[in-house]
Amino acid sequence: MIRFNFKTLHAGVFSVAMAVTASTLLMPVTPAVAQVRSLPDFTDLVEQVGPSVVNIRTLEKVSPRQNPMGQVDPDMLEFFRRFGLPIPKAPNGPQPGLPPGHGQPNQGEQPRGVGSGFILTSDGMVMTNAHVVDGADEVIVTLTDKREFKAKIIGADKRSDVAVVKIEATGLPAVKVGDVNRLKVGEWVMAIGSPFGLENTVTAGIVSAKQRDTGDYLPFIQTDVAINPGNSGGPLINMRGEVVGINSQIYSRSGGSMGISFAIPMDEAVRVSEQLRATGRVTRGRIGVQIEPVSKDEAESRGLGAPYGALVRGVETGGPADKAGVEAGDIIIKFDGKRVEKSSDLPRMVGSTKPGAKSAMTVFRSGASKDLMVTVAEIEAEKVAAKAPEDAPKSKASKITQAMGLELSDLTDAVKKELRIKGGVQVDGTSGAAARAGLREGDVIMAVANVPVTSVAGFEKTVVDLDKTKPVNILFRRGEWAQYTVIRFNS
Repeated sequence: MIRFNFKTLHAGVFSVAMAVTASTLLMPVTPAVAQVRSLPDFTDLVEQVGPSVVNIRTLEKVSPRQNPMGQVDPDMLEFFRRFGLPIPKAPNGPQPGLPPGHGQPNQGEQPRGVGSGFILTSDGMVMTNAHVVDGADEVIVTLTDKREFKAKIIGADKRSDVAVVKIEATGLPAVKVGDVNRLKVGEWVMAIGSPFGLENTVTAGIVSAKQRDTGDYLPFIQTDVAINPGNSGGPLINMRGEVVGINSQIYSRSGGSMGISFAIPMDEAVRVSEQLRATGRVTRGRIGVQIEPVSKDEAESRGLGAPYGALVRGVETGGPADKAGVEAGDIIIKFDGKRVEKSSDLPRMVGSTKPGAKSAMTVFRSGASKDLMVTVAEIEAEKVAAKAPEDAPKSKASKITQAMGLELSDLTDAVKKELRIKGGVQVDGTSGAAARAGLREGDVIMAVANVPVTSVAGFEKTVVDLDKTKPVNILFRRGEWAQYTVIRFNS
């Protein structure tokens, strides 16, 4: 650093110093415009990809006995269904300011919900979310040029939440599919969709995380892109104009965007769509094990070192893993030659394996690795109790059962035979504490507070005598598996 002594500095030197200072002050400064140019510009992307994004409306048929959805804003219906909120009932009588008869149940098709999608092929294949078209009797696809088409549902896979519908049109602008493996955390991405029915809405943000575990079969892409009800099924687009994901879920305490949204990786979605287009359904592999994460203490105590793999908590009797020699307590560390980093990796690896294939599997047992061969079976649709007809007699629920958030009915002999069980009660609906505990429609409750259940009356009799300040353990059946959960009355 140069220091000037102004006491001895003569006028000539001082004038030179002033000139240097002046020239320094007059040096060109980088304009703010140049800095702005470094920010992403999405205008070209919107022009490029926008015509490939579609709006999807769904309709359902209603009978005079059903409550019509026509009096509820159709753009809000997907909001209520997607986030588990009760759908508001339409009024039974005339509404103020409407002619007589309006607001009355009418037979016909009523709006069911709205969503988004994008054109996968130029001949009219459109990709969206399975929950967008689930239960729809008619699907209407609207292009950006305002043309409307009735779409045929080619297939929908609830496990991955991917669906493919077909419209009769040619020469359509198809999207470009990007490589998810090239996607980086912090990268700019853009979404186009119809939030709350507002068509062709563009939002942008960055990739917040990859491989986010929120489901059994999908490692989601997490972003901070503003996603709201109606965006479901729309594309997540990188800065090269390629679709890298399908916007599917959000984390929200209010139902609106809170800066955390999830997209289905496009590579996974394409694999599902190929099966849907070929056969109308998706087949996945299974080996018949119940697993849980490997803790650090578990890994150290067994001599595994680092905590990785999937700890086998249970083995299905007679299942593929059982036949291959897998035992409860094993840690599966490799499948089909690939290392199992965490327990959630295993269902994806097995699920993507073709049923009938023989796969090598390595388990860690008694301080040593053991190689096994397993023949992967096909995962079957879950067997659930059929919902009782609306006119079937139902047991009157007690206030305590209602407080638990459970709607129950007795099992028929036919259902017991089909599920190969002797007792239990059928779950017809859940809310509140029961829903938070993970119970859902179609489950069969086998025991409450360790007491076997054979009827709704027996269930209620047991619950009445329980201490309501303590959690209640529930043994229930879902598909072929028996599971435990806990209901807290004050939750």
